[in-house]
Amino acid sequence: MELHWQGNETIIVTNRVNEVLLSANRQGLRSLGNILLALAEEEPGSHIHLDEYNSLEEGSVDLIIDHLKEKTENG
Repeated sequence: MELHWQGNETIIVTNRVNEVLLSANRQGLRSLGNILLALAEEEPGSHIHLDEYNSLEEGSVDLIIDHLKEKTENG
């Protein structure tokens, strides 16, 4: 999977009580959009793992984005 980063992106993922906060600047939001579009073209089961050592700001919690299998009409 080829990922297209915007450059100078800031992406922070924070774990709060009963919620996750994803904060990003313009370049970070565009980069995340590019990641989602690229992942959508991959096979179900494909995923990307982002952490503070790979694309997220220091102190961020890990973020795993997983491509699920399509639902059928019967479930």
